[in-house]
Amino acid sequence: MADYKEVAKSWLEGPYDQETKDQILDLMNNDPTALEDAFYRNLEFGTGGLRGIMGVGTNRMNKYTVGMATQGLANYIKANVQGEDVKVCVSYDSRNNSKLFAQITADVLAANGLHVYLFDDIRPTPELSYAIRYEGATAGVMVTASHNPKEYNGYKVFWNDGGQITAPVDTDIVAEVAKIADPTQVLFAPKEGEKAGVIDIIGEEVDEHYMTDILSLMLSPESIARHKDIKVVYTPLHGCGVKLVPECLKRLGFEGIYHVPEQDVADGNFPTVVSPNPEEPAAMKLAIAKADEVGADIVIATDPDADRMGIAVRDNDGKIVQFNGNQTGSMLTYYILTRWAELGKLDPSKYVVKTIVTTELITEICAKFGVKVYNVLTGFKYIAEVVKRNEKDGEFICGGEESFGFNVGQFVRDKCAQVAACMVAECAAWAADQGLTLYQLMQKIYAEFGYRKEGLVSLVKKGKTGAEEIQKIMVDFRQCPPKELAGSPVCKVVDYLEPEKTGQPKSNVLQFFTEAGDVVSIRPSGTEPKIKFYFGAKGDNADAKIEALKAQLVK
Repeated sequence: MADYKEVAKSWLEGPYDQETKDQILDLMNNDPTALEDAFYRNLEFGTGGLRGIMGVGTNRMNKYTVGMATQGLANYIKANVQGEDVKVCVSYDSRNNSKLFAQITADVLAANGLHVYLFDDIRPTPELSYAIRYEGATAGVMVTASHNPKEYNGYKVFWNDGGQITAPVDTDIVAEVAKIADPTQVLFAPKEGEKAGVIDIIGEEVDEHYMTDILSLMLSPESIARHKDIKVVYTPLHGCGVKLVPECLKRLGFEGIYHVPEQDVADGNFPTVVSPNPEEPAAMKLAIAKADEVGADIVIATDPDADRMGIAVRDNDGKIVQFNGNQTGSMLTYYILTRWAELGKLDPSKYVVKTIVTTELITEICAKFGVKVYNVLTGFKYIAEVVKRNEKDGEFICGGEESFGFNVGQFVRDKCAQVAACMVAECAAWAADQGLTLYQLMQKIYAEFGYRKEGLVSLVKKGKTGAEEIQKIMVDFRQCPPKELAGSPVCKVVDYLEPEKTGQPKSNVLQFFTEAGDVVSIRPSGTEPKIKFYFGAKGDNADAKIEALKAQLVK
């Protein structure tokens, strides 16, 4: 590997703009540690695309690394997809530089002779997934870093089924991107005398079809008509959910939709929150205050690219409490399967998909209804892969992951906060028909299937040393696995580096199961400098067991 100082020097001498060179000189003179982190490696184009801190350098998101990634993608498409009108959809969220990176992506794709459909403004990631199939595109690119802090941006690649790329396409695209060594290999503009592809601007027409299809998934219009006055506070957390979530809820029939005006503003600095992540209780602070002000029953929050959704509801004492992703996913699965059964829509071809780190409560709910459950690796792309595989022989009912991602139906092949928000509101109306709040519905589910508690701890380990620390943690757990967890013997260990045993693609994940029915999963994040510990406990003492597990394993 080249010395980072030499790589930085090559940027000073290479085909880079003066502003970039000035920033490199500033790092050289004033912050050698930051210089090393910016140039010690190439920002990895992984199987999901790019994600990293914005700034100058090979290990940063900038117009050059985005251009190089896009050139690799274009090369793959040109070598593997036949046809005179090969289409790629491009969208972006509200993050700083997202519009710039999307325009660069569109320009490079067009310079390579591809037909680009570029959204006219910020749009949710799931709408990009929808647009790919709507426009008959080969691929799609979404410029977003999802719920990461404001310093980050990213670049997700989707394929013609609307799902994020999976094997073997993902590894083949990664290989093509790796061949692009510097920006001189990138067609930022077409070569002289060569015809460029077309860039068409899209927007409102796709919005209308997308919303129409979302509303077609709903199951209880009569309940909504009876309870259209349910009050919902919605916040997009400065992201692009503001474009469509409130409109979908209104078209569904709900009349009491309240906003948090300061968070309706699309702003990549996310000025009113520390983190624009609905998983973080603090992100909902302003929305909960608004709910108390107007007497709302439900709070709904979406992340910057509106694929994840979090909710908070009133408990039996009238206090707003936040659901975690496992609770929301379990509740929606219970509601949807109940309604499908009542409507006579269930048969052996219908199925649900969840990730391996998502609660087993969903498995038990599906067992009650006789519905097959697929377990997949973490990441909604694996859920989409099951949907694609079963297109001819089965029907995807719904599915989700504990990290606040959920989807219903087959229009979108990614998690969709628009769909999930509509389904939560409808579920509230349906529950109200039975004299229940959403909180009480969740308690009813626990009473039937047993109480469960989940927990998540993410250890942030930044930079080169952090990556080494994360690797050591995984090695240590493999070499010395725990014999007991929260007082219960470990009865099964699953190592997803052994695909021949798991039946899943190879992945750096460990799971430990206990005789008491508890489970711990450990995995480094694929998109952030974190290692994540997922805890699931079952039984009346589940809350205490979660705390015991955290104390035992997270050092």
